[in-house]
This record gives sequence, C-alpha cells and structure tokens, in this order.
Amino acid sequence: MSLLDSLPPKRIYDLAEPLNEQTPRSPTHPPFSLALLRRHGDSVSSDGMSSSADVMHLGGHTGTHVDALAHVSVYGRLHGGADAGDAMRGGRFRTHGVDTIAPFFGRGVLLDVPRALGVDALAPGQRITGSDLEAVATVERVAIGEGDAVLVRTGRPLGRFADMDSTEAVEAGVPGLDESAARWLAGKRVVVTGSDTIAYEWLAPGAGFSHLPVHVILLYESAIHIIEVMNLEELAADTVHEFLFVAAPLKISGGTGSPIRPLAVVG
Repeated sequence: MSLLDSLPPKRIYDLAEPLNEQTPRSPTHPPFSLALLRRHGDSVSSDGMSSSADVMHLGGHTGTHVDALAHVSVYGRLHGGADAGDAMRGGRFRTHGVDTIAPFFGRGVLLDVPRALGVDALAPGQRITGSDLEAVATVERVAIGEGDAVLVRTGRPLGRFADMDSTEAVEAGVPGLDESAARWLAGKRVVVTGSDTIAYEWLAPGAGFSHLPVHVILLYESAIHIIEVMNLEELAADTVHEFLFVAAPLKISGGTGSPIRPLAVVG
C-alpha cells in the first residue's frame, strides 16, 4: 500500500480559468493565443513516431494570475522603499519579481459575499467594504488568521455574467473590495487574497483603472499578493468555506505577474 492509499479521501477544486482565446482579461493586458509550431507529420522518424509542439503568447496578468510586489509602485518606489527605476533596469525586476513568491500552501477561506446577502451575484460596480467582509465571516462562522489565503466571491466573473467584451465590462463597473476592505485584510495579516473578477478591487462605473487604491494597500503597503480571474463557482456551490489552499506561480525571473493554478483541497 502506498502513502497515498493511506490518506483520507479528498476533493480538489480547480480555481483557475482555462487559458484560451476567450480567457477573461483586463483590457490593459494582451489576450492569450496559441499556435502549433510543429505538427504531427512534419517530421516522422523511421519507427513512425512524430511530435508536435506549440508556442504561446500572453501577458503575465492574463487569465488567472498572481500579482508580484513589483506590479505596483508609488512615487517611484516599490514595497519597502526600493527604487522602481533601479529595480527594473535591464528590462526585468531585480527585486520583488514574481519569481521571489514562495508557493502558497496553507489555510484558505472563501468569503461568499453574494450568498451572505441572499443574491446570486453582486451588481456591476457594487462596493465590498470591510464591514461587509466581517459580516460574511460571521455568517459563515469562519475566523481569518495570519497567513491565510482569503478568496472573495462576487459571483460576476467576466465572460460568465456579461455579454460584453472586457472594455465594456469595466466601463459598466466591476464589483470588488474598497479601501476599508483592503485594510481589514491587511489587519488580519493574510498572505494572499483573490477574487473572481479581472480587477480584484471595486471599479465604479466609468472609472476604469484610473485609481487602484486596493492594489496600493495590499501590494505596496502590506506585501499581500493578489490573484485575479479565479473560478470560485464550484467551491461556492458546495458551500465550502475552509480548505487547504495550494498554488505556485511560474518562476519567471523578474516578472510582474504570472499565470497560476490555485487549488482548494478538502477532505
């Protein structure tokens, strides 16, 4: 009997969206594309074997991804005061790059805001406050602790609830956390937080990406990483609020973000 056979049964929830040409993304980041670089039959060995390979194009913030601390600066400074200009000299970040993020492995909590409010999904541009998060945690009977991964469901992942492209969706407003909610999480000393939208934070209708205070509070001030474009629907449907959270970004040297495949493990 193997070690795996001795472990109790587990359910694994895949929290990533598929990467394809329809992958949700911010209009400020490039779309995903894939093409076959070599096709079966292009070259065939004497025993009949051939191989195929592809080439992909995407941004570090396309699809389900994690933000590195290098993603945000304030007055030319990164988290901890590092000079952003010096840090990115040479075309990639020598400090706070996505390759410096340790794999996430620890307790995860889902705060299902729509369910706590008795609705299927939040309205476009609906604000989530720190008091809202506290109320949801009370309803779910969960406590947020230091080092946790906190995932916030809005019920409005782009592409599932909006018959519009990403630019139109942003103009209509994106539900998400406001500054008080970000400071609530920072006060709990969480290590990472994520949501099912392309912006993570609240975007008022018509405001676009002109002001992102939540990114500043979490990444720049608090060194709390952000994961965007998560698939939280199955986890929410099964009313799973606590789980083992496992995720690791690609080790892209000096990158500002990376595709990531988060998993919630229960059992």
